[in-house]
Amino acid sequence: MRWDDYAAAWSELHGGFDPRKANFLVRGWVRIAYAVGSWLARRRVGPMSVTTAGLLICLAVPASVAALDRVGLFLAAVVVLVAALADGLDGAVAVITDRATRLGYVYDSVADRLGEAAWLVAFWLAGAPGWLVVTAGAASWLQEYARARATAAGMSEIGVVTVAERPTRVLVAIFGLLAAFAWAPLITAAAAVWLALALVAGTQLLLAIRRALTP
Repeated sequence: MRWDDYAAAWSELHGGFDPRKANFLVRGWVRIAYAVGSWLARRRVGPMSVTTAGLLICLAVPASVAALDRVGLFLAAVVVLVAALADGLDGAVAVITDRATRLGYVYDSVADRLGEAAWLVAFWLAGAPGWLVVTAGAASWLQEYARARATAAGMSEIGVVTVAERPTRVLVAIFGLLAAFAWAPLITAAAAVWLALALVAGTQLLLAIRRALTP
C-alpha cells in the first residue's frame, strides 16, 4: 500500500483527520508507523498481536523502575519508546492488511489507557507524589472519555488535535524518566507537565465539543 493510500485510509478511520496535514510530530509518528507496519504486514503479523505485545512492553516500565532503581529509570525510558512504537503499529497493520475491526479498535483504546497507567505508576515509583500522578492520569483519561462520548453523540472522532495527544504523552514519559535518571526530583516536574498539558488539552477539547455539538 502506498503512503497516500494509507494516509487516506487512516484519515477515514480517524474522523477525516488527514495526517499529511498534521504538525510534524503527528505526521512523523504516522509515517514511522506506516513504514514499520508495512514490514510487519509482509510477515503476516496480525494487529491484535501487536497491540498485546505493546501492552506487555508497557507493563515492563514500572517493573524496570522497581527492580533496577536508578538504572531502571533509563531502561524504562527506552521501554516506553519501544512500547510507543508498538502502539502505533497495530493500527498501521490493521489498515495495511485491511483487518481493521470494531473489536480491535476498542481493544487498542483500552490497551493505550492501561499502558499510560503503567507509565504513571513508574513516575510514582520514581518519587512523584501519588496525588499528582493520579490527578495527571485522571485528567488525560477524562480527555479521552469526553472525546469518545462526543464521538458517539455525533462529533468527528478527533474533533481537535490538542497539546496532549498520545505522541505528546509518550514524549513526557520518556523525557521525564530520563530527567529523573539525571536528577531524581525532576520526575515530579514531569508529572506536573503531564497534568498541565492534560488540563490545557481538556479545555481545547471541550471547546471543540461545544462547537461541534451545539445546534
